[in-house]
Amino acid sequence: MSLKQFLQFKLSQKLSPQQIQLMKLIQLPTQAFEQRLKQELEENPALDTGKESETSEDEFDEFDNSETDYDDNETIEADDINIDEYLSDDEIPEYRTQANNYSADDEDKTMPYAAGTSFTQHLINQLNTFRLTEQEEEIAYFLVGSVDESGYIRRSLADITDDLAFTQNVYTTEDEVEKVLNIVHLLDPAGVGARNLQECLSIQLHRKEQHPDVELATTIIDKGFEQFTKKHYKKLMQKFNIDEAQLKDAIEEVERLNPKPGGSYAGNNKIVEHIVPDFAIKIVDGELELTLNGRNAPELHVSREYNNMLKGYKETKEKSRAQKDAVMFIKQKLDAAKWFIEAVRQRQQTLFVTMSSIMHYQKEYFLSGDERNLRPMILKDIADEIEMDVSTISRVANSKYVDTPYGTKLIKEFFSESMTNDQGEEVSTREIKKILETVIEEESKKKPLTDEALSKILKEKGYPIARRTVAKYREQLDIPVARLRKEL
Repeated sequence: MSLKQFLQFKLSQKLSPQQIQLMKLIQLPTQAFEQRLKQELEENPALDTGKESETSEDEFDEFDNSETDYDDNETIEADDINIDEYLSDDEIPEYRTQANNYSADDEDKTMPYAAGTSFTQHLINQLNTFRLTEQEEEIAYFLVGSVDESGYIRRSLADITDDLAFTQNVYTTEDEVEKVLNIVHLLDPAGVGARNLQECLSIQLHRKEQHPDVELATTIIDKGFEQFTKKHYKKLMQKFNIDEAQLKDAIEEVERLNPKPGGSYAGNNKIVEHIVPDFAIKIVDGELELTLNGRNAPELHVSREYNNMLKGYKETKEKSRAQKDAVMFIKQKLDAAKWFIEAVRQRQQTLFVTMSSIMHYQKEYFLSGDERNLRPMILKDIADEIEMDVSTISRVANSKYVDTPYGTKLIKEFFSESMTNDQGEEVSTREIKKILETVIEEESKKKPLTDEALSKILKEKGYPIARRTVAKYREQLDIPVARLRKEL
């Protein structure tokens, strides 16, 4: 096989830095956009906020299109500046790397968070109240360190024993580890340190005040857990010689338990995230009114001070080399500011036009709030209507929220596939899921409907859905199978 060299010509399309910057801004939700805007204002002094007279930008435009003469027949024009040198494909122009004022840890300095006690430390604090030998204490700390966010230890005693030997230089036996584990089971919240769900529920039941219902629930969990999880209630009544009322009371005791004991504590140490709607839709005199969150439309303009610097340089007769370098730097800053202002303006326009199209497409839903009125809608439908690319619509819909009279909704939830009903009309799959959810809510819990029965009901309502499709929609709605929906 011989190696050959040859020329190949092909056409390729490359996005400009401005286009890349615009796409990155469009996909940002309101809070992230505010952070990006704040960062740009800090890094580019040629960009200002607030009201400014229109003459500022006019003066810049007038000067920007002119030539700047230098001594010794040397001229620098706007076209002579290599844009790639100060606006690369990433969103940080090269000139900004000259200042080390935007390191990764800056956010930690400007946005401090209240620190709380971690779940592990909470357990260790309780361990310190027990009298343990030095080795038992090391084993206990290791076990507590192995507890996950849900409150479980999902490792076998053999693995824990080996790890203690290899990593902590603690040589022990599985029996001793289990003995210390029983101490960990005494910690709060009840059920922490369990190795599986059965042990977790059993620990909680043994710590409750004992009465007939709790005792029966404990027996069912300890000796009939498999039948309990599969809801084989008749088998449980036969096995423990009890009636339906007794079994129902015992099940109610189990339902009051916490299957994830760690979750009740772990949530206290997490930062609460607040959703800021990017749009708001109101119904005014029977018509829909769309507004863009004002935080998405800041007042930006090019700095008058930087314009004056360029104007002063133009009027100067004698120009040094340092002044020439300075004016090139200033022009870079001003160009970056103009590009950013234009990108923000295009972002506002794109967001508003896209959401307006979605609102009118789903007008019946926004007027009624009934999800059954949602029309089938895919990204291409909106893209064709407003003559934009599908990727742009995806960026707008993916992480943006809209405040409606029926709550704050994620925009991408309005998109759904379609299917044809028995009358030949296209309906949204969201509509079918809503009807399926309603049918399941109204079913008899003593005899839940199977997927086959649900399929027949939907066909009677005019939606010819196969059993497998019903199962898929049911899983997407996070609804269990009929057997697991059964209640006494």
